[in-house]
Amino acid sequence: MPDTKGRRRRSSSLIYLEPPESLEQRSDQAALPNLNANWVNSKGAWSIHIVIIICFKIFYDTVPGVSQETSWTLTNISYMAGSYLMFHWVQGIPFEFNAGAYDNLNMWEQMDNGDQYTPTKKFLLAVPIALFLLSTHYTHYDLTYFTVNCLAVLAVVIPKLPSTHRMRFGLFSSQDD
Repeated sequence: MPDTKGRRRRSSSLIYLEPPESLEQRSDQAALPNLNANWVNSKGAWSIHIVIIICFKIFYDTVPGVSQETSWTLTNISYMAGSYLMFHWVQGIPFEFNAGAYDNLNMWEQMDNGDQYTPTKKFLLAVPIALFLLSTHYTHYDLTYFTVNCLAVLAVVIPKLPSTHRMRFGLFSSQDD
């Protein structure tokens, strides 16, 4: 039976709000733990972000001809792109043990059962902001680098805000629901 209360979206819509889960989806989500989203509360999950940033910085520092300013900006952009892809772009669970219960949610929405302002979400919001401040400082507040770094941090921070919870930007979406 088709879902008549599901998402209604024209192909020309750019921004749309994902509707709340049905009773069936909520019961499916409650049946098994969501291992995809629960790992962010594990021991060492927070520190891996710092390790990744340090690895990016070391990698870009070893590339010949890359200045410190460019190295910081590339580190910032790389982390922000990976963070956006992992937490906000990909929907569902990469392995099939929840029978599609989370197929309409991205990882940020799955974490902590959708609760806002949990310690994990505060940390994952603070990391991009801190990296932006570091990269801005070490690029000596150059306007070009600042603009690039600012756009990168905005692209990652805005989807994390409660006001954009379950909001989708259909610019690059191939779904025609």
